[in-house]
Amino acid sequence: MAKVYLGLGTNMGDKEANLRTAVRLINDRIGKVTSLSSFYRTTPWGFVSDNDFLNAAACSETLLDPLEVLHLTQAIEKEMGRTAKSVERVYSDRPIDIDLLMYDDTVMQTPELTLPHPLMGERSFVMDPLAEIAGEVVHPVSGLTMEEMRKRLAQFI
Repeated sequence: MAKVYLGLGTNMGDKEANLRTAVRLINDRIGKVTSLSSFYRTTPWGFVSDNDFLNAAACSETLLDPLEVLHLTQAIEKEMGRTAKSVERVYSDRPIDIDLLMYDDTVMQTPELTLPHPLMGERSFVMDPLAEIAGEVVHPVSGLTMEEMRKRLAQFI
């Protein structure tokens, strides 16, 4: 079983219900959710919006490969009302966003998926909840733990 770490975010509708629905669907379709962070209220990152986000991180144990996980998370997003993915760092309001952050210690770069997520270390809304549930997990590229990455990021904010 692989451990897949996912970042979750929502800034539309009933945000807490959106996160809980996404976690339930991940558990049903990808694999047992073994840990879920607290929910963090954050301001939008990379765009302007009047709607704050609610963010979380989850760990799921799966038998699926990384691209299968990606396709299933995208299907969950679409099912929950997301109409467009962010392209070339152009972001917008969304009912749910599910980012594949890490898949065990897999390092890969394809046109469809880069692992670990290339921007995770720049985003406190990712690193705060991720460090809560996986503080001792080591980033396969930087060699830092999630807690070390979180602390490093906090120094620059």
